[in-house]
Amino acid sequence: MWSTAREIAAGDVVIIWLTRGVIQHLVISPGKDFNSKFGHYRHSDLVGMPYGSKVGSRKGKGFIHVLRPTPELWTMALPHRTQILYLADIAFITSHLDIKPGSQVIEAGTGSGSFSHSVARTVGATGHLWSYEFHEARASKAREEFTRHGMNDVVTLTHRNVCKDGFTVEDTVDSVFLDLPAPWEAVEHAKKALRKDRTTRICCFSPCMEQVLRTVNALNDAGFTEITMFETLLRPVDVSHVPVLQSIGDISEKLKQAERKREDKRLQQIAAGKHHTASKRKRDDGTPVKDHPEQASEAGTAAGERKRLKTDDDTAPVLPEPIQDIELDPLEEADVAAVASSTPALVASGPPVQISSERISLSKVMSEVRGHTSYLTFAVLQPFNPPPESEPSTAAVTPALEATD
Repeated sequence: MWSTAREIAAGDVVIIWLTRGVIQHLVISPGKDFNSKFGHYRHSDLVGMPYGSKVGSRKGKGFIHVLRPTPELWTMALPHRTQILYLADIAFITSHLDIKPGSQVIEAGTGSGSFSHSVARTVGATGHLWSYEFHEARASKAREEFTRHGMNDVVTLTHRNVCKDGFTVEDTVDSVFLDLPAPWEAVEHAKKALRKDRTTRICCFSPCMEQVLRTVNALNDAGFTEITMFETLLRPVDVSHVPVLQSIGDISEKLKQAERKREDKRLQQIAAGKHHTASKRKRDDGTPVKDHPEQASEAGTAAGERKRLKTDDDTAPVLPEPIQDIELDPLEEADVAAVASSTPALVASGPPVQISSERISLSKVMSEVRGHTSYLTFAVLQPFNPPPESEPSTAAVTPALEATD
């Protein structure tokens, strides 16, 4: 299946990973281009690159990852021709049908080939998959894909209505998977195809409960046992890498430091405002400040300093110079002295809070549940060993012979 070489070659099928939700397949054809919202790429530039490479766009504004195809990636990137089976259902079916390397499997309803690719990888070169599709156009498209992916030795695809015409093999396969609108019509044909010398299994994929009920009745009538039905649902879990949570004490100390910083800036503004007001009241002659250049310069310095204090974010406050040669009222002098004496003490109190750089992983279960796709009905067919033919007993004939004598 697909290329096993290390480097990408012309004609290879690759998976282009754009984002987690945008994945598509691409056939490498030199001379063609690949365009997306993540940039422009030439197929010829991808030839020779190792699988898994991160490729930047020609204009340097985006990048893509070029991956080797796997059944899981193909399920996410394949062209949808019908409703497909996804990974959760595929894994569940493969496990309950006991499909393993060397198994012989029948699939009725090829569709887009999602389940076919996974089964072909599981059975390997020693096993085989017989796949049947009723729709001719879908069968032709799937056959082309199987050939391009190198699966012809493992998969035999047939255009056939198995509900009416049955399967092309009898007493051969280990398990049967029916993805049909009316699987109960193919149960008897599936029983003929299953081996009779060992325990075999069957699975029916039905989206409606009414289909399940009719299928269960047909399985009972055909002699199948251990009939069970499952519904596969997914509940995603979001895992994130976040910093270690700080203790309550660290958070409280950080809030206290922020509050002290705001108080310091407020006190600095008060001190600068009082300094500016005192400089205006110094003169007794009532002359405007502009007539005294030295006082105007001092007032401008105080105003500029006040403006700087409002925008300065340094932790160490810049206080105005001690007020000298200014006549203040006794009450004003006491206020300014209190501001100057209390501000340094507030700044110095409290050690700085150290933020840890460690990170931890947290998981959160998503509230929504993804599904429903379909119901899976399983059943088991036990081996049938007919009793050996008994020979007529001679003891039963003897009395009759004696009586004739």
